[in-house]
Amino acid sequence: QVQPVESGGGLVQPGGSLRLSCVVSGSIFSRNGMGWYRQAPGKQRELVASATIGGITNYADSVKGRFTISRDNAKSTVDLQMNSLKPEDTAVYYCGVVGRIVYGTWSWGQGTQVTVSS
Repeated sequence: QVQPVESGGGLVQPGGSLRLSCVVSGSIFSRNGMGWYRQAPGKQRELVASATIGGITNYADSVKGRFTISRDNAKSTVDLQMNSLKPEDTAVYYCGVVGRIVYGTWSWGQGTQVTVSS
């Protein structure tokens, strides 16, 4: 079963930036939309950004204008550039498949912790 591998998290001050990266092996990446999700303590996992196979992007209102998702179909990677970070962005960030119909099987990876604090 394919598991995405996330990296790039860390501790950053409010207003700072981080870039998250995710690599997905196999055909899962090329057959599905991909996105970045996050889960804060005591909250449900939420989708914050997504990109279709063709590169059409969508963002949650809470991150619009601050986060940018990009996918490289040749490398099977999807990145999330996060700017103007706020304390409420603190969460574990996960890369995952997006879409009502999923082609292939996969499971959640370990995620990467993002902490925004002074």
